[in-house]
Amino acid sequence: MAPPKRKSGGRVTASPSADQSAGRGPTASSRYTPPIPQSEKVGQPWVPVLMLVLLILGVIVIMLRNLAFAGNNWLLLIGLGSILGGLYTATKWR
Repeated sequence: MAPPKRKSGGRVTASPSADQSAGRGPTASSRYTPPIPQSEKVGQPWVPVLMLVLLILGVIVIMLRNLAFAGNNWLLLIGLGSILGGLYTATKWR
C-alpha cells in the first residue's frame, strides 16, 4: 500500500466569504465589473444609414465600372474601398 501523500500548507489568501463576514465587503481587486451605462449601449442613428449608403454606393460604382467605364480600374478601387468602409461602419453599429 502506498504511503499517504503529504499535505502541507493550506489556503494562502483569505477566502472571499471570510472578507464578507468580517464586514469588509468587496475589495478593489475583486472581479466585479460595473454595468455599462445606457448612454454607451445605444448607437448613433446615423451609423446604419452611413453603412447602407457606403455599401450601396460601392456596389453601384462597381456595376458602373463594369457596364459603362470598362477601362478604368480606379472605379473598382473606389467601389471596393466604399464597401470596406461600409463593413467597417457595420462593426461600429450597436
